Amino acid sequence: MTTAAETKRGSVHRPLNRGARVFVAGRHGLVGSAVSRHLVQDGFTDVVGPGSTQLDLRDRQAVLDWFASAQPDVVVLAAARVGGIKANATRPVDFLSDNLRIQVNVLDAALLHGVERLLFLGSSCIYPKFAPQPIREEALLTGPLEPTNEAYAIAKIAGVLQVQAVRRQYGLPWICAMPTNLYGPGDNFHPEHSHVLPSLIRRFHQARETGAPGVVNWGSGTARREFLHVDDLARACLCLLEHYDGDEPVNVGTGEDVTIREAAELVAKVVGYEGSVEWDPDQPDGTPRKLLDVSRLRALGWSPHIPLDEGLTGTYAWYREHLAAARAPEVNEGGSAVG
Repeated sequence: MTTAAETKRGSVHRPLNRGARVFVAGRHGLVGSAVSRHLVQDGFTDVVGPGSTQLDLRDRQAVLDWFASAQPDVVVLAAARVGGIKANATRPVDFLSDNLRIQVNVLDAALLHGVERLLFLGSSCIYPKFAPQPIREEALLTGPLEPTNEAYAIAKIAGVLQVQAVRRQYGLPWICAMPTNLYGPGDNFHPEHSHVLPSLIRRFHQARETGAPGVVNWGSGTARREFLHVDDLARACLCLLEHYDGDEPVNVGTGEDVTIREAAELVAKVVGYEGSVEWDPDQPDGTPRKLLDVSRLRALGWSPHIPLDEGLTGTYAWYREHLAAARAPEVNEGGSAVG
């Protein structure tokens, strides 16, 4: 658990000006859209974030030009190329190259234009595959990564190190958050590139609609995962910007996990699918367990509000309402999550 001394060292009370211009990079993705919604609901009046058709964050000069024109006061870097276990395993070059370019371009532009407050969103996949559970922030770089998503993880680790380097060299109060597996309205339900929960929702929905007698899922179903609703993450982002100033990243999660089998059964119940739930153990499970120690964030006064069953019910309702548009997002409109 996080000690009182550690909590005191990083704790601050520095409310953001609700009239500040906040750039949410990746505003149209799962995480960025939730962060933007929460900021507006909390009184922020100037939340900006052009979509990928207006600003390709992989284009360095375009990013520098945009910062020079927009002059944001605060940056939340939620943009990333993201995907589930299959996408990460089969397209490592895309995940490494795109994420490195997005991060370096945005962080360099923010530094060049004197952005005082910045929050970089990483992912729980940056921790070693066999890190002690629950995983504390200090576990970073203490062991080998999960091979199926190591390219994405390395890119995110590079982002964390760049933020820490800016703190050391320039003294800016930039910070990092490490969310656990995320889900919610606006998720990516692509048949090959989605994370575990939206993938389960899509497959069980299709099975119910077609009357399929069974649904076969990847792996043994025994791997354990922690799931956080994206709206709870959005609340955590604002909490951190206003109450945390430390070198170490801060875990964001529920502190509870379930097996993938339990998650699948819950999704089937929410969807109303009554067929069999089957497993293919020849497919990879990924990291055996990935539960975060969230005591550092809880010490700042934050706690999750949305239980998994309630969150899945709302996410499935969103999926049905947006079925035609439930596709893979553009490269720099993603969120920070790994299935």
